[in-house]
Amino acid sequence: MRQIILDTETTGLEWRKGNRIVEIGCVELLKRRPSGNNYHQYIKPDCEFEQGAQEVTGLTLEFLADKPVFAQIADEFLAFIDGAELIIHNAAFDIGFLDNELSLLGDHYGKIGDRCTVVDTLRMARERYPGQRNSLDALCRRLGVDNAHRQLHGGLLDAQILGDVYIALTSGQEEIGFGSGDEAQTGTAHAQAFDTSRLLPRPRVVATASELEAHAARLAKLRKKAGHAIWDGETEEEAVA
Repeated sequence: MRQIILDTETTGLEWRKGNRIVEIGCVELLKRRPSGNNYHQYIKPDCEFEQGAQEVTGLTLEFLADKPVFAQIADEFLAFIDGAELIIHNAAFDIGFLDNELSLLGDHYGKIGDRCTVVDTLRMARERYPGQRNSLDALCRRLGVDNAHRQLHGGLLDAQILGDVYIALTSGQEEIGFGSGDEAQTGTAHAQAFDTSRLLPRPRVVATASELEAHAARLAKLRKKAGHAIWDGETEEEAVA
């Protein structure tokens, strides 16, 4: 079975509010092992980032200015995923954005579900660990998946990490590591460090002192009005990342 671990980065949390995809990362699995045939693309969104989204992804409109728009990469991307089983963490988020991008190109593109089956690892994790935090980072800690190299959210990097999480969720630790077939059969495969040199270069956004002060003031207003702010603690909905 051909499986594709998929992750997207976006300008905000709601495609219905006009937010767009800025990055797609895909890792291909063949017989539950990475084939090395990955897909990674930055995308010019033609819209502004929502407040906070740049800090999460480390991407800027300046960096994306010379990247292709979704219409220019749609056929290549669809050809890569066509007929595969997509494995996505919080699939409704990514599929919603992808289907929206396709709808903007015309009805003849259809929807992702017309081309692929979809497995949601967030749903799997909630069934296995009810009442617990099931974000990607939380699952890495729980399942012993190394994500120390994850400083910012990135499409290809998050897809690679999710691949390790998916294998751990579905079969156990002995398959983690993506070694050779012989190693997998003997159960002696060892974890391999992710090759960060394969990532496309990405900028680093650092908040200024005035921005941090404005952020703190905004949180103070939210706490006064609602009693708390979602940034005060991790929640289930962090899993959209």
